[in-house]
Amino acid sequence: MPELPDITVYVEQLARRIVGSTLERVTVLSPNLLRTVEPPLEATFGRAVRGVSRLGKRIVIALDGDLNLVLHLMISGRLHWKPRGTKLGRKTGLAVFDFAGGALTWTEASTRKRASLHVVAGEAALQALDPGGIEPLSASAAEFAAALARERHTLKRALTDPRVLSGVGNAYSDEILHRARLSPFRLTTRLESAEIETLRAATRDVLNEWTERLRSEAGDRFPEHVTAFRDGMAVHGRYRQPCPVCGAPVQRVAYADNELNYCARCQTGGRLLADRAMSKLLREDWPKTLEELEEQTAARRRGS
Repeated sequence: MPELPDITVYVEQLARRIVGSTLERVTVLSPNLLRTVEPPLEATFGRAVRGVSRLGKRIVIALDGDLNLVLHLMISGRLHWKPRGTKLGRKTGLAVFDFAGGALTWTEASTRKRASLHVVAGEAALQALDPGGIEPLSASAAEFAAALARERHTLKRALTDPRVLSGVGNAYSDEILHRARLSPFRLTTRLESAEIETLRAATRDVLNEWTERLRSEAGDRFPEHVTAFRDGMAVHGRYRQPCPVCGAPVQRVAYADNELNYCARCQTGGRLLADRAMSKLLREDWPKTLEELEEQTAARRRGS
């Protein structure tokens, strides 16, 4: 799912192209995309764009008349800037937003269509779509600590909960926790003050660094290769590859339809976090530490 750095670059590139332009029409290709009926989508046609902004992981296109188009890309949704008249395939195409200077097209490369489009009028209706998480780049130390302490969660869950932190998901939470050298399973209620500040600094640094990197990669071009797996990430998507800090193999924990990645040596004191499915399957053979994992690996190599 595109997260704060990706959404920020989308917003900046969109603003350069459409602020001040008139939205001529919107063609919706997916029946599940539009989630509101009042105001009607047609009410946005012929209105000038006043601004483009981020609301959590959503993109807001503000129009004259206090109307807003709110785009939530979800996991597989992606935006593209194309010449006018570009046709989208029914399999992945969601919508086309036509402007005088080009077309914003929206695709979703998944059979499970989760992306959503809302048309809302007024600030109150817009804010109702905000889950309420604090902005990680502007939150004070006190605000950050208070948000974490609100409920007893693991750090992984807290960082990816939009009611706690705005704009952070699976990929950058892995990177933030690795930078902070904290376990994904550490409980928010057991953090020391110094660890909270370390986590806040890591959050700001990782998000700022990746935003700058993606901004630099895009240049004047519209971003076309938005992905959760990027070269240069420390742990996310790098299972079994060496940690760039200590060289230990990156580990993973699978859960639901997702997984988290971490470095046991940097983040958990060498302990391997239990993968529910595999640890139940292997029981006493499940390695508890990096050393045990290395011994098992060496034994398998000797036996082969």
